Order: sequence, then structure tokens, then C-alpha cells
Amino acid sequence: MMMNLFSIFDPSTSMSISLNWLSMFYIFLFLPNLYWLVPSRFQYSWIKTFKHLSSEFYMLLNNKINVINCLIFISLFSLILLNNFVGMFSYIFTASSHLGFSMPLSLLLWLIFMIFGWAINMNHMFTHLVPQGTPTILMPFMVLIETISNIIRPLTLAVRLSANMIAGHLLLTLIASTGSELPMITLFVMLLSQNLLVVLELSVSIIQAYVFTVLSTLYSTETN
Repeated sequence: MMMNLFSIFDPSTSMSISLNWLSMFYIFLFLPNLYWLVPSRFQYSWIKTFKHLSSEFYMLLNNKINVINCLIFISLFSLILLNNFVGMFSYIFTASSHLGFSMPLSLLLWLIFMIFGWAINMNHMFTHLVPQGTPTILMPFMVLIETISNIIRPLTLAVRLSANMIAGHLLLTLIASTGSELPMITLFVMLLSQNLLVVLELSVSIIQAYVFTVLSTLYSTETN
């Protein structure tokens, strides 16, 4: 019997070792497809996705020199998307629903952006603290507000990803927990609603990976 709804997110196994975190490495199971002589439909879909993402990231980065940055953000999108997606299958641990996964990832990116920005483009970073056209009397308050919003960026990135992944799984668990006590007609309605929620959750897993990556890209453009 499940005593706590959040126990479905507990990273523990029967061997008292948190082997569930190994689900983050499922991405490597997809790598051998890249070396096939004849591309599969799965590989073709990934190539089309990467081409679309690269064109959009080039537009956001606004600099053709940022080829390496574009590859980094595409890899980040792939990592988050596959971790969100595999969590939709039964008995597979969803690593992206934990702050232990999303917080170090967002904090590492934020630290890289801040160190690079303040070390290389210090004057540019100072100008971002005061938006253009701000009245002189409001400048100290704008510096304080911009500084606070800059500091909490890794927290908002991490919480946005984890909260959205937790919410869908909890809703599916809540609906399924009452299935054994429902009559046949109500059970059919519940199964139909769960199927719709699964489709919604699949779209959320894609959208959240995209939002996390795009926001990271926008944060990086402020430092160069």
C-alpha cells in the first residue's frame, strides 16, 4: 500500500542502492543508431529535429561563431527530453522530476554564463542591470531587482522542470489509485481520461525540454 504519493519518486531499489539514477544513461542506448549505414526512421526524425533546433539556436545566439554553443544546447535538449520521455514508461525512474538532477544542471550552466560574462564582458554585464530608458531615481531599485532576478535564475529553471514532471505523474497516480473501487462505466471514463493525460504528459516532456534549453540559450546571449 502506498503511504505517500511522492513515494513513486523515491530513488531507491531493493538493494538499498539508488541504482535508479542509472536511467539518466539511457541516452547512450540511442547512440548506436547514429552509425547505421542506412538511416532508420528514428534517426531521420532526430536529424530533422536537430536541423530545426540548430536553425533556431543560431537565430537566438545571433552569431555564427557559436557553433560549439549550438551543439551544447542541442545535446542538453536531447538529455532532458530522453530523461523526461523514459519516465513515462512503467517502472522507470524519472530523474528529471528531482531537483537533484535539474538543480545541478541549471546551476552549472548559470555559473558558466556568469563567470564568462563578468570575466570577459564586464561592462556589458553592468549595462544589463539597468534597462535602457530607466529614470535616474529608479536606477538603484532596478539594479537590485535585476540582481535578484539574475541570482534566482538557476532555481527557477530547476523548479520549472521538476514541478511540471512531478505534477503530471502525481495526477496519473491519483486517478489510477481509485480504479479498483469504481463501477465499469466510470472505470472506462477514467481509462479514457488517463490516456488523454498520457498524451498531455508526453507533450509536456517535450515542451519542458525545449523551454529549459531555450531559456538557457537566452541567458547565454546576455553574456556575449
